[in-house]
Amino acid sequence: MSNTEKVRVDKYLWSIRVFKTRSQAADACDSGKVKMNGASVKAAKPVNIGDKFEVRSEARKWVIEVTGLISNRVAYSEAIKYYIDNTPDEDKLAPAYIPSVFQTGKRQSKIGRPTKKDRRSIEGFMEGDEEE
Repeated sequence: MSNTEKVRVDKYLWSIRVFKTRSQAADACDSGKVKMNGASVKAAKPVNIGDKFEVRSEARKWVIEVTGLISNRVAYSEAIKYYIDNTPDEDKLAPAYIPSVFQTGKRQSKIGRPTKKDRRSIEGFMEGDEEE
């Protein structure tokens, strides 16, 4: 890609695989989760080589320096050639945090209220005691 061509912030962040979709990248820009050189940036702002981005995505925080411009989404092995990842190690490890309990509405196995099968076996056991 030539250096005279302009690339939008949302398209650049999507093409280097920070966001899964371009609309997610645009939404992040609009909600202030993307900062270019320390200031919040709109999705349509052009990217230049040497720009520094701070991006807070769903998965993690990124600190990126632009080394090349790219407008099409490519394989990860190719995409990493267009930026330098300056993210501190503690922010790279942030996705490792997993809550101990997920509130999914489903009962955890063998904990809490018995299943129908459990209830039948308990009732069968209790009835057996009464007959003796």
